[in-house]
Amino acid sequence: MVSIKYLHQIQALLLSGFMSLIMSGAITFINLGYVDHFLGIWLHAWVIAYAIAFPTILLVFPFARKLAMRIASK
Repeated sequence: MVSIKYLHQIQALLLSGFMSLIMSGAITFINLGYVDHFLGIWLHAWVIAYAIAFPTILLVFPFARKLAMRIASK
C-alpha cells in the first residue's frame, strides 16, 4: 500500500486517468464515429490526454478545492 501522505497525488492520478479516458473516447467517437482501428486511435488520444490531464489536475486541484469550499459555505 501507498502512504496516506500521497493521497492527493493518487487521487489526481486516478481522476485524470478516468476523466481523460472517457473524454478522449467520447471526442474520438464524435469526430470519427466507429471506424476501423477505433480502439487504437482512442488509446493514442488517451495517452496524450492523460499526459496533459495529470499535471493539470495537480496544479488546479488546490484552487478548485478552495473555490468549492467558498461556494459550499455560502
